[in-house]
Amino acid sequence: MVYTVTFNPAIDYVVTMHSLSPDIVNRSESENMFFGGKGINVSIVLRELGIRSDALGFIAGFTGDAIQRGLSDMGINTDFVRLDNGNSRINVKIRAQEETEINGQGPDIPDSAVNELFRKLDRLNDGDILILAGSIPSSLPSDIYERILARLSDKNIRTVVDATNDLLLNVLKYKPFLIKPNDLELGEIFGRKLDSDEDIELCARKLKDMGAQNVLVSMAEKGAMLIDEYGTLHRCGVCKGKLVNSVGAGDSMLAGFVAGSLNKDYDYALRLGTAAGGATAFSEWLAEKSLIDQLMEEL
Repeated sequence: MVYTVTFNPAIDYVVTMHSLSPDIVNRSESENMFFGGKGINVSIVLRELGIRSDALGFIAGFTGDAIQRGLSDMGINTDFVRLDNGNSRINVKIRAQEETEINGQGPDIPDSAVNELFRKLDRLNDGDILILAGSIPSSLPSDIYERILARLSDKNIRTVVDATNDLLLNVLKYKPFLIKPNDLELGEIFGRKLDSDEDIELCARKLKDMGAQNVLVSMAEKGAMLIDEYGTLHRCGVCKGKLVNSVGAGDSMLAGFVAGSLNKDYDYALRLGTAAGGATAFSEWLAEKSLIDQLMEEL
């Protein structure tokens, strides 16, 4: 069974307009609302790929109700911790000459709610997959990722971590099954600019030496690189298409890779992850299976 954790779910309010100008009333050409947060994005794309997952995390208020109801309507099982105060956030994403985002803060998360999430995670069994993705709200302890992996370390669970800087580095000692930095984040970790595939491979192998089993590096228009658990290097080019939406492409790549890695065929997993990421980038929202399949054939 696959489980995703989204600490700060959101309703993404996407507004498309011809142009955005200050100090005047701007009018939209279209609006859409989507349910988001990195773990939720992963669950949605996994569903497209035929993989069932349970979405965990924290929700609050009327926006939290809408998120839970919307995901349930999409056929995604949810097991959120409901908070007594506040509202789940709304993120405003404006698509005009350039993409602009205004992300809400979300509710405060008390220790009692964190402990309730821990009790839910205690139910995971050997062979399950747990995906932790994204930044954490300021009200959560900064070592929350580390605490979760430590709590589950006595079980044979495949843990997947998509985070940056110390959030990522501090979990490597628990030997996560997969981590997914992009090339810029990888450079930030080691305090250097990565100008070539050789530079990226060197730093990715350092993260593997520090404990990660598989290191997947997304590289925007340059494609993706994987150092798998056997130390084998895999490289995949980028999908060809028109960029429509950059939100959730990395989450989609993560979902595709996880789905493709279930039989440990890592070359296939990298291609499926690349196709899923590309399908989201070329769509108004998250990837749909028909476009993923089309891009897989092209790859």
